Amino acid sequence: MPAAITVKLDSLSLSDEQFYQLCLNNRELRFERNCQGDLVIMSPTGGETSNRKGILILRLGLWAERDGTGIFFDSSGGFKLPNGADRSPDAAWLKRERWENLTPEQKQRFVPLCPDFVIELRLPSDELKPLREKMQKYQENGAQLGWLIDRQTRTVKIYCPGRVVEVLENSASLSGEAVLPEFVLELAPIW
Repeated sequence: MPAAITVKLDSLSLSDEQFYQLCLNNRELRFERNCQGDLVIMSPTGGETSNRKGILILRLGLWAERDGTGIFFDSSGGFKLPNGADRSPDAAWLKRERWENLTPEQKQRFVPLCPDFVIELRLPSDELKPLREKMQKYQENGAQLGWLIDRQTRTVKIYCPGRVVEVLENSASLSGEAVLPEFVLELAPIW
């Protein structure tokens, strides 16, 4: 079974409010929407992948709490990107001042910003091309750092504005660079 199914809506378009209500009315499903307005329905993950995503979120959360310069989000957090897409990265982080500039209503709905940092963890059933395209869109919409972690090939693709995508093979750890100072993700528990 594929990890995600894209439903082309062509002449039928959902407003932001309708999409939000669709997500609320179907909480057992995970939806995203690409910049063309197509609906992306994602299947639940298996136990091993869920565990690895949990580790990612835990590590990012502990660092964010210590650091205090931003807040983190798990994979159920939705972001309304500047290009119109609605996305939910596996883990994300946003600078605190950007968060604090949002209204209380904006904080309750899909965050109308692109995260500063995103992580996507490739599922065994994920096609690589759509994930690479998704990471590129995050970068084009303002993400300052993105990691696409592929457990099958033990590679990480690092996305940063103004740089060619860097590919690390069998790396022991990842650095948050200037975006997430002093954040280091040990990859042994992820591999």
